[in-house]
Amino acid sequence: MSEKLTDPGEAQFTDRTMVVSGGSRGIGLAIALGAARRGANVVLLAKTAEPHPKLPGTVHTAVAEIEAAGGRGVAVVGDVRKEEDVARAVHTAVEHFGGIDIVVNNASAIATEPTEDLSAKKFDLMMDINVRGTFLLTKAALPHLRKSSSAQVMTISPPLNMNPYWLGAHPSYTLSKYGMTLLSLGWASEYRDAGIGFSCLWPQTYIATSAVANLADGDALAAASRSPEIMADAAVQILSRPSAEVNGECFIDADVLTAAGVNDLSPYGGGDDPLWDIFVDKS
Repeated sequence: MSEKLTDPGEAQFTDRTMVVSGGSRGIGLAIALGAARRGANVVLLAKTAEPHPKLPGTVHTAVAEIEAAGGRGVAVVGDVRKEEDVARAVHTAVEHFGGIDIVVNNASAIATEPTEDLSAKKFDLMMDINVRGTFLLTKAALPHLRKSSSAQVMTISPPLNMNPYWLGAHPSYTLSKYGMTLLSLGWASEYRDAGIGFSCLWPQTYIATSAVANLADGDALAAASRSPEIMADAAVQILSRPSAEVNGECFIDADVLTAAGVNDLSPYGGGDDPLWDIFVDKS
């Protein structure tokens, strides 16, 4: 994207194994591909085994893309809410590639209805996928991350913005996403001496995913959104840094790339005035 951007290159990812939740498409797949292009092994845990009428790709087509990009991939069809499925994904990574170096907690559910309109079922779904899923996958991977010389856990969740606007906009969804962040920050302290870097990454703007495209006015929203590659490029930068250097940090994708020397973000799309994402205050 910029000639000043320092690409970490294959040396930072060759022989490293990444487990990604919800990686069939969108941000999760983009991050997996970013690492795969640099030689990483990737295990994808996702539910989409068969094509969805409104969503592109499956966990199997995602693995095919990873292998076409130069990495090695394995698909695990499963639900991040289920302890046995998460254990199977972790076992698969260890069995196929000998260990785990990176976990990306990407799987997430969103419902932004006002509290009086939000069903208990949707509330539970957000808590189960966002918070429970992040807990289950990280916990299961920890014994293997401890053995890695460059272990990181990246959670796709926002900085803790206590602006009353965001607290009141959709409290239940906010609770679930901030719960992911609080787990990451807590683990950063709990495992400070274990050599594992826990970080969060969040987009500055809307990202042009299928979830955005399927919203009302989806075409207009997608046109004002940046591509998932901006999250992938930011993730690659973070994951190539020493674990201790990123531990306990919450990153915004654009800030990561600006610090790495990217002065022009327009190639990622979104137009001259892309839509700022939720939880991000536009100065």
